[in-house]
Amino acid sequence: MTQPLQLSPETAIKLSKELGVPLEHLMHMPKHILLQKIAELATKNAANEPKGDTDK
Repeated sequence: MTQPLQLSPETAIKLSKELGVPLEHLMHMPKHILLQKIAELATKNAANEPKGDTDK
């Protein structure tokens, strides 16, 4: 059995909300699946950002 992911509580809660995954599932999710979901989330967020908004 794999060990739970080592994330800060703040990061775990934010990822859980953003990905729509219960916190307990997130902490025991295989690392490669979590990285895939984070990449999908980043792609989705990049597509939703306006192109001319570079002053962040």
